[in-house]
Amino acid sequence: MHLFGLTGGIASGKSTVAARFRARGLPVVDADALARDVVLPGSAAAQEIRDAFGSGMFADDGTLDRKAMAALVFSDPEKRARLNAITHPKIAVLSAQCASDLRARGEPLACYEAALLVENGLAGAFMPLIVVAASEATQLARLTARDGLSMADAEARIRAQMPLAAKLKVATIVIHNDGPLALLVDQADAALSDVATRLGVPLDRYPVPPDAR
Repeated sequence: MHLFGLTGGIASGKSTVAARFRARGLPVVDADALARDVVLPGSAAAQEIRDAFGSGMFADDGTLDRKAMAALVFSDPEKRARLNAITHPKIAVLSAQCASDLRARGEPLACYEAALLVENGLAGAFMPLIVVAASEATQLARLTARDGLSMADAEARIRAQMPLAAKLKVATIVIHNDGPLALLVDQADAALSDVATRLGVPLDRYPVPPDAR
């Protein structure tokens, strides 16, 4: 099975591209979803986070307060590195299990979607690599509108990530997303066609949904 990569900057449209792939029947391993799984109440990661950052990072029902955690780590690189050291190895284990399950059921192709794929030194492991890019102005507009962040907080989230230019340097395929949704969908379809052709996987396995247009 071929497992290719999908990444991009915050609020770039990466998740929308992944959703398009899913709509066409392509399996997507979502590292962000796995990150939520590894910190469920009672998990080893949840306890390690509690020990490292205190009970104030958790709601009364034991779930991680992701907004409070994000506000803390995005403003402090050392705390962010500490959180990543707790969660990333566990996410890697779950990712490998997902890939193994897909391989066992005979899937020829799957996508690994991760915001920090390049930052974690994994670009070479998931080729071809699709990078979804947007201008900083677009990112800021989306973060303030979508997440209700102040401009300062939105800028901090962007600064906390690797510069987009560094991700573009290792990209195999680039999707530019500063335009309308329809254009992003068209680029996602073209990217999937490119990946399938490169890897020798029949594209007709992933048909465009009849109600998608």
